Amino acid sequence: MEFELGTALVQLIAFLILLWFLSKFAWKPLVKMLNDRREYIENQLSSAEREREEAERVLEEHRALVEKARQDAHEWMENARRTSERQAAEILAAAETEARRIKEEALAEIQSEKEKALAELRDQVGELSVMLAGRILAKELDAKSHRELVDRALAEMGDRV
Repeated sequence: MEFELGTALVQLIAFLILLWFLSKFAWKPLVKMLNDRREYIENQLSSAEREREEAERVLEEHRALVEKARQDAHEWMENARRTSERQAAEILAAAETEARRIKEEALAEIQSEKEKALAELRDQVGELSVMLAGRILAKELDAKSHRELVDRALAEMGDRV
C-alpha cells in the first residue's frame, strides 16, 4: 500500500468540507438544542425549588393557624369554665340570700303570730278573770270598770309571762 498524496489531499479537503458542513448545519443546532435543554432543566429545578419553598411556607402558616386555633379554643374553654364558676358562685350567693330572707320573714311571721296569740290569750284570760271575779262577787260591772279590770289583769299577766 502506497501513500498517494493526491488522494490524501482530496480526502483531507472532503473531510474539512464535511467538518465545516457539520459545524454549520449540525453542530451548532445540536449544541443549541443541548443548551436549551440544560436551561429548561435548570428552570424546572429552580421552579421546583421555589414551589417547595412556597409549600413549606404554606405548611408553616397552616401549622401556625392550627396552633392559634388550639390556643383560641383553650382560651375559650378556660373563659367558659371561669364564667360558669362565677355564675355558679353568684347563683349560690343569691340562693343563700334568698334562704336568709325567707328565714327572716318566717321568723318575723312566727314572732308576729306569737305576739297575736299572746295578746289574744291575755284578752281571753282577762275576760275569764273578770267573768269569774264578777260571778264570785256577784256584782255586775259596767263597760268602763270591765275594761279597767282587763287592763290590770293583762298588766299583771304580762309581768308573769
